[in-house]
Amino acid sequence: KENLECTKVAEVIEEKRLIMTWRGKKILNISREFLDTNGVSQNTDILVSEPDNPNYFVNFKNTKDLEYKFLKNLEDINVSSQKGLVEMFDSTVGAGNVLMPFGGNNKLTPIDGMVSKIPVEKGDTKTCTIMTHGYDPKLAIWSPYHGAMFAVISSVAKVVALGGDYKKIRLSLQEYFERLNFDSKKWGKPFGALLGAYDVQKNLNVPAIGGKDSMSGTFKDLNVPPTLISFAVCVSKVDDIISPEFKKIDSSIVKISIKKNKYLTPDYEDMKRKYDKIHELIANKNILSASAIGYGGEAGSISKMCLGNKIGFNFNENYNLENIFVPTYGDLILEVEDLNNLNEIEYELLGRTTKNDFISVNNKNISLEEVKKSWEKTLENIFRIKENHYGEIKEFKYKNQENSKFKSISIVKGEKPKVFIPVFPGTNCEYDTGKVFEEAGGELIYQVFKNQSSKDIEESLKMMSKNISSSNIIAIPGGFSAGDEPDGSGKFITSVFRNPYVTHSVMDLIKNRDGLMIGICNGFQALIKLGLLQYGEITDVKENFPTLTYNKIGRHVSTFVKTKITSDLSPWYSECSLDDIHYIPVSHGEGRFVANEDWINRLEKNGQISTQYVDDNNKPSYDGEFNPNGSNHAVESITSPDGRILGKMGHSERIGINLYKNVPGNKNQRIFEAGINYFR
Repeated sequence: KENLECTKVAEVIEEKRLIMTWRGKKILNISREFLDTNGVSQNTDILVSEPDNPNYFVNFKNTKDLEYKFLKNLEDINVSSQKGLVEMFDSTVGAGNVLMPFGGNNKLTPIDGMVSKIPVEKGDTKTCTIMTHGYDPKLAIWSPYHGAMFAVISSVAKVVALGGDYKKIRLSLQEYFERLNFDSKKWGKPFGALLGAYDVQKNLNVPAIGGKDSMSGTFKDLNVPPTLISFAVCVSKVDDIISPEFKKIDSSIVKISIKKNKYLTPDYEDMKRKYDKIHELIANKNILSASAIGYGGEAGSISKMCLGNKIGFNFNENYNLENIFVPTYGDLILEVEDLNNLNEIEYELLGRTTKNDFISVNNKNISLEEVKKSWEKTLENIFRIKENHYGEIKEFKYKNQENSKFKSISIVKGEKPKVFIPVFPGTNCEYDTGKVFEEAGGELIYQVFKNQSSKDIEESLKMMSKNISSSNIIAIPGGFSAGDEPDGSGKFITSVFRNPYVTHSVMDLIKNRDGLMIGICNGFQALIKLGLLQYGEITDVKENFPTLTYNKIGRHVSTFVKTKITSDLSPWYSECSLDDIHYIPVSHGEGRFVANEDWINRLEKNGQISTQYVDDNNKPSYDGEFNPNGSNHAVESITSPDGRILGKMGHSERIGINLYKNVPGNKNQRIFEAGINYFR
């Protein structure tokens, strides 16, 4: 090229060989065919065995004692609740999840897959990703071909049930098989599985773009089952996403079945036509809820769809109940209001939702409480769902008689209130916190606290002091500072704020400049261990002071809680009214508020207890379903005596448009707007 210096490094030749030279001499000359084998070329025989008779799905046919089998079906480990396991992992960090793992008023109906917004630093997006998976180990043992085929089909059906377009799906396949050696029958297992997966991909035109395989699943005489797990990923719009919990009473519940031949392979043209129509109906808001049938069959799916909002179900009297336990992978259950919308696709009417708290099947009424108990019992001793606290509990309510409305603090006209957000090692909510403050009208000052050397620490402390001195609000974000070690959460942050530079700037902000402070989760832990919440100033903490400690259940908890405003003392809650109810995400391992009765009485008298965890009747509760950490008197947040410093456990910053669509209720406490509006 003109005006461009180029050096020729290689040329493509017709001969399929890689040739390298050094100083005019050939030093490498090998065939492309050899390179494609990574240096090893082997041949082996493969024998694909025919599945045993009868076919796998016959084992699930309904027999006598339907009520007993209905409940036992829910106890199967492949059907049973995994709530106690799932809630050990943070499901709201990043404020991007469109659906919570468990939905409905009761947070009990599991979703078919993960749905999350594409993360954006500024503004909002309606673009989201869906990820689902499919695999049945027992089916894969019976036939690796069918196991892989239905693994892919199951993952695709779940995407469709969530509102995704199957044509946009890309797959990733995880394979795991026993050590094969030169056994032709063993080689037939991964070969058959890959054929089954490929059959679906080819017919649906859905490619696999990644994956991982392993052929070492053997230890002595133990072998893993033939494993091909299908992960389906799809891009969609949040407006099109629906969840599986039943939404209304007296809805029609239908089953959409995919045609299959005598070899149990599906009619792909029938599948595509029905999946296209379902996607269209969901986009047009004609389907209220949907679930892909999996292990446990229609009975398992219906049961879980009922639990989320405690809506009953009545099977049609003339419906054939023989197959309600059969895992008919690829089939879907839909909740619709108008059956006329389904004119273009064949369906079976399973029954209708009811206001009753039971499932009516074969003239038997199975209470939803029995359904819940059977569904949760299998893993309860391993992954506990909740831990109750016991004792007398107070219901707080403080009305500020002196000042019904907090006076705003004047700042320079046209200037935005400045919010200082320190970023400590291990915290993870800085962007979430900053985003809501910025949307409320604040100007952000982030600072990463560097701690790789003593010089880094000293410079960070001085910079932190300077940043606080130029700020109006200090916001300490949530996370796990220094891994919540040593010996408890928030200690790293606490030690930083006790530095003389920082302490002086904080107290100047609070005492002389009428500033605000807020600490959420990890920040709450720091504020209470600094004494800022008890006294409004940094002080030495005594043994009998209120504190935050390990959750009573003994593990991390990530779920939604219902809270009630119990005091109007704080400017942080100036956009709320007493008794207002909000639904807030929590995610913590040490969130249990503990205080002796003297301190409880003192905080109550001063109006410092600002919110409580409450139950379905809006009463404070020790039930672990509503008070997941076991806090004394169900305390969720407290303030300093003047209300300007707020510490709260719930992640009120993890809010946004079209988030947590399967959890009803008002999620916006508007505390960030209140904090910004405090300055005028």
